[in-house]
Amino acid sequence: MEEKLKMAMLFDFFGELLTEKQREYFRLYYDEDLSLAEIAQNNNISKQGVRDVICRSEKILLETEKKTGTVERFEKMRRDIDKIEGRLKKILENPAKRTDAEINSIIELLQPLKI
Repeated sequence: MEEKLKMAMLFDFFGELLTEKQREYFRLYYDEDLSLAEIAQNNNISKQGVRDVICRSEKILLETEKKTGTVERFEKMRRDIDKIEGRLKKILENPAKRTDAEINSIIELLQPLKI
């Protein structure tokens, strides 16, 4: 996964664990694509100070994911849902070729997705 996308996903899942200032700087850096210098200037802080806040934020997000595996499980579920969708579309396109094995394989993919 691209680093920026990975950080965005981690922020979406775990951003509330960060302080308000960490969330603000993180959002400005990743979402608004502001440079460290721009964030520093707008907030009357050194460029190094902004970098430290963002690095601490990234570390918190990465460590939380390492402990929980939440984003990894979410990505696996998305891939499985894509597989199910693809198989169901094939069945709809040609219902005559539908087999019990195909239906059973879809059911197997669904089992881990049950809540």
